[in-house]
Formats: sequence, C-alpha cells, structure tokens
Amino acid sequence: MHPRRLAATALVTTTFMTAPLAAEELRFTLWTGNDAHLAIFNKIAEGFSETHPDVTVSFETIPAADYTQKLTFQLAGGNPPDLGWMFEDVIPGFVEADVVEDLRPALEAAEGYELEDFSEPAMALWSEEDAIHGVPFSTSPFMIYYNKDMFDAAGLETPPELAGKGEWDMEKFREVAATLAEANSGKWGFEFKDGQGYESRILHAIMPAIRVHGGYAWRDGDCGFDEPEAVEAITQLHDMVFEDKSIVPPGEQGDFFSGNSAMTVNQISRASLLADADFEWGIAPLPTGPAGASPIIGQAGIVVFSQSKKQELAKEFVAYMTNPENSEITAEFFPPARHSVLQSDTFIAANELIPGEQMTYVGKAIEEGNVLPSHPRYAQIYAAMKPRMDALWRADADVQASLEAVCTAIEDQL
Repeated sequence: MHPRRLAATALVTTTFMTAPLAAEELRFTLWTGNDAHLAIFNKIAEGFSETHPDVTVSFETIPAADYTQKLTFQLAGGNPPDLGWMFEDVIPGFVEADVVEDLRPALEAAEGYELEDFSEPAMALWSEEDAIHGVPFSTSPFMIYYNKDMFDAAGLETPPELAGKGEWDMEKFREVAATLAEANSGKWGFEFKDGQGYESRILHAIMPAIRVHGGYAWRDGDCGFDEPEAVEAITQLHDMVFEDKSIVPPGEQGDFFSGNSAMTVNQISRASLLADADFEWGIAPLPTGPAGASPIIGQAGIVVFSQSKKQELAKEFVAYMTNPENSEITAEFFPPARHSVLQSDTFIAANELIPGEQMTYVGKAIEEGNVLPSHPRYAQIYAAMKPRMDALWRADADVQASLEAVCTAIEDQL
C-alpha cells in the first residue's frame, strides 16, 4: 500500500445507471452531477452496450471539493472504482503512486481511434515516455463570463467589445469591475471561479493574473509566488477585494449564475447552468497583462485504476468514450484535445447556449494556452500553502510578506 493512500471512509454518491444490472458493471467516478452532462455520458454508455450487451456503466458523482480525498479513500479501502475523472493538478501524484494504468496499448488497438489527432501539448501532462496514463476529455480554457444586463446598467462596453479594440487588459478589468459594483448596488463586479477562490480553487483564482504579469507558481523546484511579477499580480487582486470592494471577499457569496456578480471566470461546461438565466450573458477571453495574453487551460482526464478487476474492459470504454465521434458529442460542454474536433464547424456550433463567434475564443485559447501548475506532491503543497494564503486574504495583509511565507511553507515539497 502506497504511503499516500488514506484510510477508508464512507462514501455517499449519486449513481446513474445506463441499464438494468447485467453481467458486468463498470464503476466510473466523476465530479459533475449536472443532468445535461450525465445525459450525454449515459447515452455514450448505451452506445458501448451495443457491442458489449452484458456491460453497464454506473456513473458515481463525488463533489469536486471532496473528489480527490474521497477517491483516495476508496482506493485505500479496497473499494476501487474501475475508472474515473482525474484533475490535472493531482495526476502526477497518482502516477507516482502507481495507481493508474497505461492506456496506450488499448488506445492504439481501438479501431478508428486516431491517437495522433490529439494535441501533443495537451497530452504532455498525461504521458510519460511511451505510457499514456490518462486521456484528457476536457481541455477547457478559463473564460470570462459576463452579465450583459449589468454592463448595460453601468453604461460599459462588454469584454468582447473591449477585447476587439485591444483594450481588455488587467487595468481595464479592474476599472470595469469597480464601476460594475458601484452601478449595480448590492452586487459584485467579479467572483472567483465557483466562489471557491479562497478554498479549493486558489490556483484558479490567482494564476490568470500571475501568468499575464509574467510570473509563475513553481518550476524546477523553485517557488515563484514571491517573485515581483506574482506579487504585483496578487497585489492588484488584493486591492480589488479590499480597496475597490469589487471582488467577492472571503466569507461572502456572489454567485454569478444567479445574477449577483457581473463577471466570473469559468469553463464552458458551466454554460449549462445558464440555460434558464433571466439575464443576457456571454463569454470572452481572459484579460491580457504586462506579459501579454496567457490563456489558462483546466484539464481533466479519464484514467483506469490499477486496482480495478476489470481493467481491460475499462480501457475499452475509455477508448470508446474518447474516440472522434464521441469527442464531438462531449464537446458541447467539454472541449476535447483533438485537432479535428477543435477545427470543425461542429465544435463552433457544439454549444447552443454560446454563439459561434464566442466559441472561437475557446478554440483559440486551447491552441495557445497552458495548463494550471501540477506536481506529484500537489496535495502536500496545497496543505502547506492554504494557511498562508488564508493570511493573505485579510484587509491589512502585507502581500509581499504573505507570499514569502507561502514560498517558505512549500519549498520543501517542491
């Protein structure tokens, strides 16, 4: 048993069945409970059953904030799923722990799979030498979601309009967020991703600003949070929270999707939450900065767990679920890493909630963006970093000193 595996604990999940229980069942863990997403996955599983009539797939939802920990509990407790989703930041640790399988032989054996169609940069995180430890089914860039009604109420040009004029940068972003908060009383100018920027989404909150300032989180064993570029970027965010009062602060809830924040950062999978929105909205690229544009890509991959007793069947399902045809289907919410899909008219029209001209932002960001920081010891880095980041998000915090404390806390893990 690998030392990082934790003791077993109870797991409460919501299970979605594709058919009555049959001879063999694959357990597939994921972190979405969205009905639109699950309908697509169940449809794909039904297609798999046409050639595997004695197989069903059970999709088990674990909330994103608890996903890695509860999945680890399952693996440690002898109750492993057969396959499942994996975050980009933790896959190096799972590979190092030797708990995920090499998928390359199964993918190469799958008829019509076209493994060479995958973007090489997008596959980099999931590959090691000749092994493929996971298939990225979602290579989804961070986009600005904006509430057009609130922009109109403030008399402001929208982010796409500003981007089209080359004016959508971090300074304009700050100015716009402050104006939106002032013009829309009782609401916020901006909210971090999923309202979790001070908790499970720390890197999602700060990395867009750090990257466009030319900074980094860590690389080659070196911490970059206390470098001038990162300090400048986070100081701006800190000022927006506590001086401008335009970003939702710790302890408060904004909720862009219910109309309480004018902007947020998220991926196109969240568009499904706006199907019945009572306000007009859209998406736009992230603001640029002193270092230019630097799109951020959030990746999620599908892996097969080494403890599964149905490894070969699970690998067949991964190959089926991520083949060219099914990648076009899932592209409605989860942009794939396949060149053929990203360059197709099908992808531009994939999401009926997002206009085609805005979907082009998504494809461009995938081609040009970079994934969030990852590390084999990410869990330990996060645990060491979190208390120091909590200290940062106080009105009287010394940003430079707080970030130096972050680097001191995590340097032994890097």
